[in-house]
Amino acid sequence: MVSLAGARSPELRERPTVVVPLGSVEQHGPHLPLGTDIAVAAAVAAGLVERRPDLLLAPAVPYGASGEHEGFPGTVSIGTGALTALLVELGRSAGRWAGRLLVVNGHGGNLDALRAAVPVLRHEGRDVAWFPCGVPGGDAHAGRTETSLMLHVEPTAVDLSRAEAGETAPVGQLLPRLRSGGVAAVSPNGVLGDPAGASAAEGEQSLTGMVDRAVSAVVAWDVGPDGRLA
Repeated sequence: MVSLAGARSPELRERPTVVVPLGSVEQHGPHLPLGTDIAVAAAVAAGLVERRPDLLLAPAVPYGASGEHEGFPGTVSIGTGALTALLVELGRSAGRWAGRLLVVNGHGGNLDALRAAVPVLRHEGRDVAWFPCGVPGGDAHAGRTETSLMLHVEPTAVDLSRAEAGETAPVGQLLPRLRSGGVAAVSPNGVLGDPAGASAAEGEQSLTGMVDRAVSAVVAWDVGPDGRLA
């Protein structure tokens, strides 16, 4: 795997495609670490670069827009405005020597910033796109989906003895309360879902699926109006 942080400037191939994992530092219930979204995004990005050694893996951007989780200790959010500016400047700087830039996003709260920043960069003539880390049919936050992923990616960071169900209603039904009071208003333990039944095997399967979709998306490089790879 080719790593930007470990490379020397003269060793870089001409106009590479740079892959940047984007996560968040936010509560993930009583059993998962604050860096869950970083770990998942980094794992997907690393899996992509392992499958496509022509890509260049950049260090992760750990902070995102996580204001909805600020009712819990440990959450650190830089907000949508600051994240948008960060992504724009990151793209402008890397675009001086990189041919393409792909942001692999691990946190849903970052979407507004990505949808704002990436079209700006593309309008300026930079070939930038983003790809979401999502599991079809997965639960929303710190439930079975993310717990399984973390049991595969960072098993020692998971404390299953503290795992418990949270609010299991569909997120669509919770949006008004989420928008007005954040996650704490709908789930006192910070979980949106139920981690019961999570397993490392399921996490491995989910991660493989995300990497497969990322590889296909990079090959096609079909960028939508909001900057997302199809």
